[in-house]
Amino acid sequence: MNRPRKRSRQSSAPAAEIGQRLKLSLERLSHDGRGIGHWQGRTVFVEGGLPGEHVEARVVRARSKLVEARLERLENGSEQRQQPQCQHASLCGGCSLQHMSPDQQLAFKQAALAQQLRHFAGVQPESWVSPLRGETYGYRQRTRIALHYGVKTDTLTVGFRQRASNELVALRECPVLAPVLQPLAEGLSAVLNRLQGCAHLGHVDLIASADRPVFLLRHLRPLSAADQQLLAAFAAEQGADCWLQPGGVETAAPMQATTPTLLTYRLSGQALSLYFAPGDFTQVNAEINQAMVTQAMEWLQPQPGEQILDLYCGLGNFSLPLARAGARVTGIEGSDAMVARATANAAENNLDAVHFLSADLSKPLDADWLQQSWSAALLDPPRDGAEQVVQALAALEVPRILYVSCNPATLARDAGLLASAGYQLQQAGIMDMFPQTAHIESMALFVFHGRKNRKRQ
Repeated sequence: MNRPRKRSRQSSAPAAEIGQRLKLSLERLSHDGRGIGHWQGRTVFVEGGLPGEHVEARVVRARSKLVEARLERLENGSEQRQQPQCQHASLCGGCSLQHMSPDQQLAFKQAALAQQLRHFAGVQPESWVSPLRGETYGYRQRTRIALHYGVKTDTLTVGFRQRASNELVALRECPVLAPVLQPLAEGLSAVLNRLQGCAHLGHVDLIASADRPVFLLRHLRPLSAADQQLLAAFAAEQGADCWLQPGGVETAAPMQATTPTLLTYRLSGQALSLYFAPGDFTQVNAEINQAMVTQAMEWLQPQPGEQILDLYCGLGNFSLPLARAGARVTGIEGSDAMVARATANAAENNLDAVHFLSADLSKPLDADWLQQSWSAALLDPPRDGAEQVVQALAALEVPRILYVSCNPATLARDAGLLASAGYQLQQAGIMDMFPQTAHIESMALFVFHGRKNRKRQ
């Protein structure tokens, strides 16, 4: 006889509806910095909420077991809560942690990294290193500003994407931008709305070069001479250079022929200058980038003559400092253009003990450099991590591996692979590259101690 199944308590509870207001207490933070509470047996993630707070939140998404909501009203706020400096904080999708104190942000990121390493890799470092921290506002050296032309209003909106929306927040300020970029950001709307071709613009990149700021305008149709004069006048008023990009990133060029065709950033701690084009990847936080490079040198302790492999090397951000210390460095990068740029950077800094090769590190690896003996390796992969790379390095039994990560989940996955291959996580720490956001950068040093299950000879 088939008896009817009893309905679970959760399934019989009423479902949350989009727009519904919920009252709940928040217990802890999620991995992305949202407050977590419970309602009718369901887990609720509240954007903008902090542990210990009693809140009223509006539902923005509802599933069978999980509900996502946005803070509407505080009934009892946390002592850790602070007032955001940016007037756009409630709408802008960029900085989701401005309501947290800097110390609480760092504690959250440290805990998130530790939890990922423990849960997914079953490892913890022999020692945690103090976080690398710097200015919490005014740090961002580059940003992309979105543009949207409204046909009915004949107005160009200049700003950032709203949170969970394609709509734009009209830009009035951006406190996380470097001070040299603030006037550019605040003056863009006025000058771009005066252009005859304002209906055919794509986006604007703001970049703080070591010499002078740059704004790069992506335009979908040729700009008139009058429009170019307006842009030139605005650039001169701001003490900036104007670049135009009519097509792909390779078409970006300074509007005035006398403007240098490359930008510069400096690693003063290593007496290095690196040159880059606007489309090249560079770290947005110059202060933390310098601290990160210095820490990497301290952890790896490169010795003169050591053979060191730098994977995902980009412009040579780590390769050149390692070579400056006397190591013989091979940098590997997937982009031929970046390999050429890194090679030129080495020559500009009079470093001849470093060379660069092109290889797609996301594909199965079969290269001559994998057959060599390395004293150490450094890798700074994208968010999807370096699964195949760490397996190749482990097979070579590279004595020291320094892993710079922008994603704790993939770092944990790769740390588990290294641990199973006989590596010990010697030390780790976070780097606050993106204050006011939930983005977590970290550094981890793995040291080879021998394979556990090696057969006796």
